[in-house]
Amino acid sequence: MAAHPLTVGFDLDMTLIDSRPGIKAAYLELSARTGTPIDADLAVTRLGPPLEDEIRCWFPEERVAEISEVYRELYPAYAIGPTLAMPGAREAVAAVHAAGGRAVVVTAKYESNAALHLEHLGIEADALVGSLWAEAKAEALKEYGAQVYVGDHTGDVRGARAADALSVAVAAGPCDAGELRAAGADVVLDDLTAFPAWLRRYVADEAAEAASA
Repeated sequence: MAAHPLTVGFDLDMTLIDSRPGIKAAYLELSARTGTPIDADLAVTRLGPPLEDEIRCWFPEERVAEISEVYRELYPAYAIGPTLAMPGAREAVAAVHAAGGRAVVVTAKYESNAALHLEHLGIEADALVGSLWAEAKAEALKEYGAQVYVGDHTGDVRGARAADALSVAVAAGPCDAGELRAAGADVVLDDLTAFPAWLRRYVADEAAEAASA
């Protein structure tokens, strides 16, 4: 086992939380307030990248910063309540704690809104870092010494690899198992319900390797 404590990073949207109902509600309200048509059903199929990427699909570049700020202000009232925990999310975090480790959420989502989700759903992360996407996630993963990063998007795989962390991907979001493997995921699970058993094997293997060194 590594000298520092086991640290597992988790992505948020479509990894720990199913934010599609909440994000759809927020986009519908944004559309109503701005008078700009937004296909909210389409938008929620593309979760993962920064908010600004999606806003650019519906608004001109010169309004992206302004509209993104409006969306973030609407978000707590419209997106938190309808959002659900993904199957196995709480159990996955609990499994890290049961192994004596810490769970760090690293997400592209605006950090204060991400914190509201974790609090509302009772997901007990030890730390949270927001506004990081793809390779930029490596900054936080390295800072916390994460050995594993769990995500649902090829961008999460790139972030794990940039941090020299094991990439554990769940095929529960917009990227299927084949895409995740092609991006370089070390492990692909159907969803987080399989994570606790995988983690127990990982911890045991690491301990055995350390003992034989």
